[in-house]
Amino acid sequence: MTTTSGGDALAPAKVMRLRYAGTCGECGSDLEAGTRAGYLKATKTVRCLPCLKPHEPVSQEAPAATPMADPTPEPTLEPIETGSAGSSARREYERRSAKREARIREAHPRLGGLILAVTDEPQSTTAWASGARGEELLGTRLADLTQKGVRLLHDRRIPGTRANIDHIAVGPTGVHAIDAKRYKGRRPTLRVEGGLFRPRVEKLLVGSRDCTRLVDGMHKQVGLVRSALDAVALTDVPVLGALCFIESDWPLIGGSFVIADVAVLWPKKLAERLVAPGAMSEAEVEAVHRALAQAFPAA
Repeated sequence: MTTTSGGDALAPAKVMRLRYAGTCGECGSDLEAGTRAGYLKATKTVRCLPCLKPHEPVSQEAPAATPMADPTPEPTLEPIETGSAGSSARREYERRSAKREARIREAHPRLGGLILAVTDEPQSTTAWASGARGEELLGTRLADLTQKGVRLLHDRRIPGTRANIDHIAVGPTGVHAIDAKRYKGRRPTLRVEGGLFRPRVEKLLVGSRDCTRLVDGMHKQVGLVRSALDAVALTDVPVLGALCFIESDWPLIGGSFVIADVAVLWPKKLAERLVAPGAMSEAEVEAVHRALAQAFPAA
């Protein structure tokens, strides 16, 4: 605020806190914003309190109230631990492998290294490494979907058990519980038995192997996710299950199918399913994502 002196000797002054910095029209001293000073409306000038004339009419203004801090500030949301795909399976493989090596070296101090070099790890151990790799590959493919509004959780522990959920994806169409399976070179197919005179039975085959138990396992995961959402009043959110086979022998045309409400597909087909248009808004997706991150901690 620029001020000038002169002609304001008899102007009524109003004592107030200055909203802007200014200069005393009498002595020329600088007055910072917030300083109590006299304001002469007639000349639009200010004076420091010592320079106010005793005979000048002075009106007092109540000091401006200092804004009080909001007693209930907005809570700061904790960052979500999205997890690392395949981490628990990788740790289990390393634990089993290290235990085998220690056992062999202890039993054969001199030949342990040679035995380890010429023998293979048992299938019960390598299965963990294969499973971890499948989860890692799928996690990498799904990561690109975050730019399309899909929120991910990887390798989630099921409280009270030793089991886990490989991936949880939350998008416009709802929540997708995903089990990653790496059955290299084998083709998943749907076999339907029974019909007119016998009960209809659907089976999931991978190659020639009956893997229908994988569907049953997915039903359990879907049920757990459903219960977790119901517990926080998110009862209207759809929960879907998917078995995603990585590096399998899929046909050039078709190939994916649904068995007992569980989708059986490959990573690209899964991605299409996750980004399909749906009824959930971005805010709803974020709320559901956070609720599930709390219900199923990172393994």
